[in-house]
Amino acid sequence: MTVAGSVDALVDALCGDLSRIRAPRGTERHARSWQTEAPLRMLLNNLDAEVAEHPESLVVYGGSGKAARDHASLKELVRTLLRLGDDETMLVQSGKPVGVFRTHPQAPRVLISNAMLVPRWATWDEFRRLEALGLTMFGQMTAGSWIYIGTQGILQGTYQTFAAAAEQHFGQDDLRGRTVLTAGLGGMGGAQPLAAALLGGALLCVEVDPSRIERRLQTRYLDEATESVDEAVALVRSAADEGRGLSVGLLGNAADVVPELARRGEHFDLVTDQTAAHDPLTGYVPQGLDVADAAALRASDPDEYVSRARASIAEHVRGLLEYVRQGSYVFDYGNNLRGEAREAGVDDAFTYPGFVPAYIRPLFCRGIGPFRWAALSGDEADISAIDDAIREAFPDDAVLQRWLELAPGRMAFQGLPARICWLGYGDRARAGLAINELVRSGRVRAPVVIGRDHLDAGSVASPYRETEAMRDGSDAIADWPILNALLNTAAGATWVSVHHGGGVGIGNAIHAGMVVVADGTVDAAERLERVLTTDPGTGVMGHADAGYDEAIAAAREHELDLPMLPGA
Repeated sequence: MTVAGSVDALVDALCGDLSRIRAPRGTERHARSWQTEAPLRMLLNNLDAEVAEHPESLVVYGGSGKAARDHASLKELVRTLLRLGDDETMLVQSGKPVGVFRTHPQAPRVLISNAMLVPRWATWDEFRRLEALGLTMFGQMTAGSWIYIGTQGILQGTYQTFAAAAEQHFGQDDLRGRTVLTAGLGGMGGAQPLAAALLGGALLCVEVDPSRIERRLQTRYLDEATESVDEAVALVRSAADEGRGLSVGLLGNAADVVPELARRGEHFDLVTDQTAAHDPLTGYVPQGLDVADAAALRASDPDEYVSRARASIAEHVRGLLEYVRQGSYVFDYGNNLRGEAREAGVDDAFTYPGFVPAYIRPLFCRGIGPFRWAALSGDEADISAIDDAIREAFPDDAVLQRWLELAPGRMAFQGLPARICWLGYGDRARAGLAINELVRSGRVRAPVVIGRDHLDAGSVASPYRETEAMRDGSDAIADWPILNALLNTAAGATWVSVHHGGGVGIGNAIHAGMVVVADGTVDAAERLERVLTTDPGTGVMGHADAGYDEAIAAAREHELDLPMLPGA
């Protein structure tokens, strides 16, 4: 067989059959270095059937969030990563490899831009027109940046959010004796049941797709399931009365169930939602349709589908607003449900807050946010070794210590074994260097990928989510995520991405992602120290610029050089 034939055979083996993609494991590389083997494995891991919601369509999560534009583009991405040199950078335009340029060894190996549109044209209708022409794709957040790690990727953030809500509203550090009502068991929402149960809460989650309920049961993210509203409520009430953590999935449409529960006066302490409402065409099923009927209408009459979906979202939000009136603590979980409801005529949809201004912004001010790692070896023992090192490195972080105690026993890995925790400025660099040392010493078998969610302190401009209600009114200023991406590129991240619309939909957000590889080398240590300092540093910077006292204090504590800082 020729060299070209050998490469063709390898590409076909790695990604020829979309239903059987699995990232390579072990210590033997297919690419020319670990700096290119890592993005290769993580791209394929995004499309592993254990990870992706619809790998046959290249959809990873979030309704239509894809890892590659089409099958031909995926094959060429893989082929290019296999040959990419350590002084070359591949450019990816909305899921399609479009160029390889000579750069230098400490430059990123991959630069990605997904779904970026000139602002005047940044609408779902225009995006879908261009998508139909094969010119773009929706990358969601971590789907198109190749660092999605399954539902676990949002689990610790959900845990952190619920914990902050418990402390703020109930003066307790967990949810024992408390009830939660929500909806959505997809790639993002599927984290809610386990996060609440880990905190001792009793959660009822409405889901219209029975296959998603079954998937969450199989992966132990969900404890029980029922098709009966009465049974679901009884199970949740019993668990709360006993102070026992429990999650119950209820098959139904949230637009029917949430208003009905509100009409009955069924009280829940916390009420939220994490359906994929940001994309009403692919992420929300209208009332009166099952999943199959919805798919048929979506294909035959997309305009009618969106109209009916928005009408259902409006009913859903009216139910949430009734819970506000009844005294529950209601918050939006960043899926633009309120925005879609307002489009459908619910003028007071924004009566209740988003989760970032309600609970998370004080963390962002200190550069605290999601920090995730994946073991390229595929060996779960590598994750255990890193868990131990992180636990030892941060003995005084009570939330982190509790998380690392609870998560290993309850969390099923999806695809390559991975973990996530929330760390702040300074601590991320310390953790990255500790992981690199584990690889260097051989206590971890193969290099480790370190990245984060795009939902982070300094990487997003999203007025309906991360930057909602900023103190200085800078909600829609998108310079910040662009500066984050540019700085991470200059600092030497292994791959960097900028996306449009993830989480909240086209026209509503610009966000950036970064990934850096710990391969045990001195070069990797230098990159890790730089990138894991600059990345959260932009979060402190942006919030200090907006006038948050916590961020100004953090900037001074860590001696960040911010020329316009008061008193600088």
